[in-house]
Amino acid sequence: MTAVESNGLIHNVHEAPFPDADILDVISLLSPDEQEQLLKIRQHLQDNIRKQVIEYWNREEFPFEMLPALGDLGLGELAVSDCSWLFRGLVYAEVARVDVSLCALVGIHNELILGMVDQLGSDAQRAQWLDKLRSFEATGCFAMTEPDHGSDVAGGMETTATKTANGWIIHGEKRWIGGGTFADFALVWARDTDTENVKGFLVRMDLPGVSAEKISDKIGLRVIQNADIVFDDVELSDADALPGAAEFSAANEMLRNSRIWVGWQAYGAQMHAFDVARDYVLGRKQFGQPLAKFQLVQQDLAEMISNAMASFGLMHQVARLQAEGRVQMVHAAMAKSTGSRMLRDSAARARNMLGGNGIVSTYEAAKIFTDAEIVHTYEGTYEINSLIVARAITGMSSFV
Repeated sequence: MTAVESNGLIHNVHEAPFPDADILDVISLLSPDEQEQLLKIRQHLQDNIRKQVIEYWNREEFPFEMLPALGDLGLGELAVSDCSWLFRGLVYAEVARVDVSLCALVGIHNELILGMVDQLGSDAQRAQWLDKLRSFEATGCFAMTEPDHGSDVAGGMETTATKTANGWIIHGEKRWIGGGTFADFALVWARDTDTENVKGFLVRMDLPGVSAEKISDKIGLRVIQNADIVFDDVELSDADALPGAAEFSAANEMLRNSRIWVGWQAYGAQMHAFDVARDYVLGRKQFGQPLAKFQLVQQDLAEMISNAMASFGLMHQVARLQAEGRVQMVHAAMAKSTGSRMLRDSAARARNMLGGNGIVSTYEAAKIFTDAEIVHTYEGTYEINSLIVARAITGMSSFV
């Protein structure tokens, strides 16, 4: 049907519904090779992970058997590949589009483990770990947050590293460490008792004095195994210190990129929420017609896809700044805070749209809804990231 204009308004325009939520044709911004690879990754994730991972989420278990295929698709080596920043971000989004926890594993693995070993590690450390990490044959965990220090951990870190004649003694506790129950090693940040500098160390999880306990009963991100880890006078050699991480500032670039990754995660999870909501209301009938025909439902769907596309616009610009070497922490903070705020809104709309079925994990909306709460909080809380943005635009810090 053609458009009819009346009083400046367009009426009776019937367009075919978009088969995919990518109504802005985002994928066309990639090279042909990256488009093909992204579609291959999407197909695998949608066919082999999206529904299958729900029971792991319910049981708070990690799906180890899913990792080899992700490695074959290149998801274990994004941080050291020659792919574009946009492709890297869209891959994170596709993983979040099926499960936020699994995206957390892939993001942490690339941005905070693989990337740091590659950039800050010694030749021996790279030789020992990089190939295994690239294929997910090995995994690491990023041990920074502590029981009493989250947002202020850089200045308040209590875990210590004491120099000895043979190497180092690591002592302290870490909390909320993703993958900490099954990682082969931890990238531990500790304060040098001589210099007060915060330094990085690779600590094998099977060393005497290392113990990890799973944090249970979480409301979201139930697949990723967060842990409390104790380092009780763990003896290391000098070769276990990351030579490029003699000061905390060495991690700034990777920590910034990690926060950007969460922005992509928020975008992908919004797409997941939209997928779930739209599929449900198209198939569910009430009062003799599809839920999708009701105005209030259509309003929510329009808000959700608009949120997602707005998030993408922000992330696309951040990826451009990364490619040009001009990205700053304010951009990362804005990406994370804005994306997580929009995700929280869209996830709530999806959960509400499913009615009673919206509180059952097998319908996915409840799973996305609770996962969104964690995205709002981790990798720097929404509030802290908002204040980082405010500091950049006012020149004044509201926190030390």
